[in-house]
Amino acid sequence: MRSKRPRGGINMASYVKFEVPKDLSNKVLEAVTLAKTTGKVKKGVNETTKTIERGLAKLVVIAADVQPEEIVMHLPVLCEEKQIPYVYVPSKDELGKAAGIQVPASSIAISETGDAKKLVEEIVEKLKTLKK
Repeated sequence: MRSKRPRGGINMASYVKFEVPKDLSNKVLEAVTLAKTTGKVKKGVNETTKTIERGLAKLVVIAADVQPEEIVMHLPVLCEEKQIPYVYVPSKDELGKAAGIQVPASSIAISETGDAKKLVEEIVEKLKTLKK
């Protein structure tokens, strides 16, 4: 039986609502690393969800390779309800490394930007054009 995955392409998960260019996802990972050292980053789906619900998230980052998808499916919907910007990165391994942890991270929320403030603002502006 053949796989439904397109040859050479990335099989986009159903919760991924828009494609993020590679240069933007690199900036997002850079912002996470910067916020981790000079601000505050909440790691993991539970912490991310709480940060969104409390309205404290400045930017939510979701990995596009989470299995099963149900783990993070609620995050984009919750972000839209609370009007919090969110973005996808290709890999939970990369997201975990950027957040400074030894394990993959399905999602993170930047609650205090620290030195990443300008970078986060730039990312949020680019996201407005991507979602249209």
